[in-house]
Amino acid sequence: MRVITLNVNGIRSAATRGFFAWLREQHADVVCLQETRAQSHQLPPAHFHPVGYHCHYHDAKRRGYSGVAIYARREPDEIRTGLGWPECDAEGRWLEARFDSLSVVSSYLPSGSSSPERQAVKFDFLAHLIEPLRAIRASGRDAILCGDWNIAHKAIDLKNWRANRKHSGFLPEERAWMDTLLGPSGWVDAFRVVNPEPDQYTWWSNRGRARNNNVGWRIDYQIVTPSLKDKVRAAAIYRKQFFSDHAPLTMDYDYAF
Repeated sequence: MRVITLNVNGIRSAATRGFFAWLREQHADVVCLQETRAQSHQLPPAHFHPVGYHCHYHDAKRRGYSGVAIYARREPDEIRTGLGWPECDAEGRWLEARFDSLSVVSSYLPSGSSSPERQAVKFDFLAHLIEPLRAIRASGRDAILCGDWNIAHKAIDLKNWRANRKHSGFLPEERAWMDTLLGPSGWVDAFRVVNPEPDQYTWWSNRGRARNNNVGWRIDYQIVTPSLKDKVRAAAIYRKQFFSDHAPLTMDYDYAF
């Protein structure tokens, strides 16, 4: 089973940069997109519902903002939109597709970099997310949580970690939340199961030559239940083409889909 996640930073922009042409060659079973920044009814099916996929979008109420999507080779048994609290659901940040005993989620956690107010929203989101994640684990379902989480977990996950210790995305409180998620809560960072190397980034600033020099952050994840840890087979960050300021993260699992 191949799963791809990408923050497209505007799905229409990514389309003009060749994303859908690239996707046709990837043979992905599930594709999770974040920051679609569009109302799905505005997207022509010929371009934004690729052939061979069942496509589901969860838009933000605000036009041109946030939004997530899931494309799947199989029709999901069930689609769950949002998490039931207005601050999350109005911004289109959570979409779950269920296939038998497997859940795949496309998630886009808030950024707090623009202001202290947005950082407060981010902290509130993290606090609210604890219970839904606990419920997924308690259900016994296999799960893959894909998405841009706007947090680099450890120093290995960003180039200039010393300079960013007081910046949103690498704050001690955010990293502690990830420590709990990937520790006592039992979730697994699937990428690190097969790739422990440094300099593995999925987002780069548009300033300077950050991308050319690989001065980046790893903030896009596939977080899995422990039941899938031993089924992770491969991971790849695609950097040959730029569809957005993020790179696609592709992961293969030894899992019947």
